Amino acid sequence: MYKKAVFGIPKSIKVRQLLLGTFIFLIGISSYGQCAMCRAALEGEGNIKKAEAVNDGIVYLMMIPYILVGAIGIFIFRMYRKRKS
Repeated sequence: MYKKAVFGIPKSIKVRQLLLGTFIFLIGISSYGQCAMCRAALEGEGNIKKAEAVNDGIVYLMMIPYILVGAIGIFIFRMYRKRKS
């Protein structure tokens, strides 16, 4: 039933289907750029600086979870590699 494992995950058809379904579900999620309060504050032509500041803040807040997940992934990878050797 199981073929050779990659990174400890068996290469079965069910696992592949589950991963594929998860990726397709996540791709289909759409998000809107601003909440109602942000949109109301930024409407109009004269708020270019404020709009750029809000967008920079959103990007800054978005980076932190990716950095944390990347650091945890590197930590787990190093532990796995250390245990293997």
